[in-house]
Amino acid sequence: MKIFKSILFLAVLASIFYLITLEWKKRNTPLPTELHPIVAENRDILIQKASEKGINIVITDDFRSAAEQDRLYEQGRSREGTIVTHVEGGESYHNYGLAIDFALKLDDDSVVWDLERDDNQNGQSDWMEVIEIAKKLGFKSGADFQGSFKDYPHLEMDFGLSIRELRYGERPPKQ
Repeated sequence: MKIFKSILFLAVLASIFYLITLEWKKRNTPLPTELHPIVAENRDILIQKASEKGINIVITDDFRSAAEQDRLYEQGRSREGTIVTHVEGGESYHNYGLAIDFALKLDDDSVVWDLERDDNQNGQSDWMEVIEIAKKLGFKSGADFQGSFKDYPHLEMDFGLSIRELRYGERPPKQ
């Protein structure tokens, strides 16, 4: 019984130390202020590879601060507009510089979010061709999100990190 109490005491002590370490790391790890360099590099490659297939895309969003995320979250809820996100500040990979959104750019410089469009006339949706290229570059697609909300313009590189880990100060390598 004495050994059990000693083990229990050490387990509680280790848990407290772990929680304190997590909180310290969270408070002392700065939030990103721009797109992660690997994501930025692959964004540029995505634009180039899509162009080589006759598909012009535009990046409509990339790094987004938590305050910007909160404003988007309010849209369609406490502010006018259509709901465009289901997560608040700190809950999006955009807030950590790990996500981009794209749209198709037409010859007249207008932008569309048309999943069926086939401007390069190869019998495949241009949108899905871009997603296929993105996946080969290591992006995950919001089109594959589970549940009722599919975020078709969204591409992210999470580097194996969850939002919870990012919130607690974990960061992907820069190279």
